[in-house]
Amino acid sequence: MRCLGLWLVAFHLVAEAVIAAEPPVELAQFFKAPAEFASDLGGYRSPLKFDDGSDVRTAEDWQRRRAEIRNYWHSALGAWPPLLEQPQVEYLEQERRENVTQHHIRIETAVGRLVEDAYLLKPDGTGPFPAVVVVYYEAKTGVGQSKSTLRDFAWQLARRGFVTLSLGGDPNTYYPTKETCRIQPLSFHAYEAANCRVALSKLPFVDAKRIGVTGHSYGGKWAMFASCLDDGFACGAWSDGGVVFDEQRSNVNYWEPWYLGFDPSLKEQRRAGIPNDANPRTGPYKRLIADGRNLHELHALMASRPFLVSGGAEDMSARWKALNHAVAVNKLLGAENRVAMTNRPMHSPTEESNEQLYQFFQHVLQAKAP
Repeated sequence: MRCLGLWLVAFHLVAEAVIAAEPPVELAQFFKAPAEFASDLGGYRSPLKFDDGSDVRTAEDWQRRRAEIRNYWHSALGAWPPLLEQPQVEYLEQERRENVTQHHIRIETAVGRLVEDAYLLKPDGTGPFPAVVVVYYEAKTGVGQSKSTLRDFAWQLARRGFVTLSLGGDPNTYYPTKETCRIQPLSFHAYEAANCRVALSKLPFVDAKRIGVTGHSYGGKWAMFASCLDDGFACGAWSDGGVVFDEQRSNVNYWEPWYLGFDPSLKEQRRAGIPNDANPRTGPYKRLIADGRNLHELHALMASRPFLVSGGAEDMSARWKALNHAVAVNKLLGAENRVAMTNRPMHSPTEESNEQLYQFFQHVLQAKAP
């Protein structure tokens, strides 16, 4: 009951940040599934059924079902420690870029873990500003100071009036050590992002109720797990990370040990590649598949917070079959326009898809509710 009570408090806090306005004309079409998928729920088990098979019929039922889903996933992937109450932030170098001050920082993302691959960007002014955590392999990409292009989400959002925190992270991170790892790497990174959100929420120029998270590819996976498992995020935007398990797509590789397939009992982890008889599933991923679970359950945890799938080669329009389940949960809660997806043919972001992503954050975190 205590966990449910804490969730209710968090829900009411983030709900205040969710706007009631219709999406702007430029985005409205992306909040509706194409006609061919509008009523297609695929083969996914409805999140609106309890594990015992009974139906979720009311918002109160959903609160209990939501706790059931969270408990299962944390049990499978490894329970998070409590979030840090006051993450340490140390300011290192500083530079001016247009209307933005960029700080290289060292930030505490877990007990005993200080990450120096991080940048804090603040627009001119006193705020309070909305904020976005941006996650990727390394933080310089997020601020537009690497060779990678069209992945500079932290820089572009800062130019548009957001405080941003760009965080880098090696997928092969095992906490507290590889030998004693108790949280799957992808879930641990989500925990780190959640602590970055907490750090942002303590800054006097940040509105704690208006903090989102985003990332591309591996960063898209990371951002999805962070926003789904941490209720404090007001929204999320996930760029082509793979929003469902799909063993027909080699880049939707949640089965790898550096994501959800790490098994500490094995002397040698599985080889990279799609699971097969010679290279089978391992770790929690094996359990998730055996139990008939899929990532649409995590999407449902977002309700009624909005999220955007910036889809590419891995997240094509057919993924609406999974997203429709989150739409159904939002409908039960009386919420509309909470689930959106844009599509492009290639994995890499484009100028158009990025602009849509920025418009999403402006709509959700900058626009004022009527």
